[in-house]
Amino acid sequence: MTQYLLSVHNVEGEPEFSDEQMQRTDKAVDAFNAELQSEGAWVFAGGLRPPSTATVVRAEDGRVIITDGPFAEAKEQLGGFWIIEAADLDAALAYAARGSAACEHSVEVRPFEEDAES
Repeated sequence: MTQYLLSVHNVEGEPEFSDEQMQRTDKAVDAFNAELQSEGAWVFAGGLRPPSTATVVRAEDGRVIITDGPFAEAKEQLGGFWIIEAADLDAALAYAARGSAACEHSVEVRPFEEDAES
């Protein structure tokens, strides 16, 4: 089985979810997480705080440089993720479709690099 990152992207400037939408998506994501676990696809998942809470650490020429804010100066930022195990890309895409429906955001699917010793 291959591990995949299903990343949820938020777009700066899009309207914030109402309390009702948040409650609905929280419930749907909890149900999706339970399905992933019961189907044996679950590895790990998490939602992220807003990009404004990010700190970037860069080791450069023997120095450590720390800056506030997200690494990427972009409107689209990572909002959360799932790490799953799936038989193939088609299965991962099917999980991503269910995750997208649950969280009501776009979900990007990327396979992890396979260990050369596997």
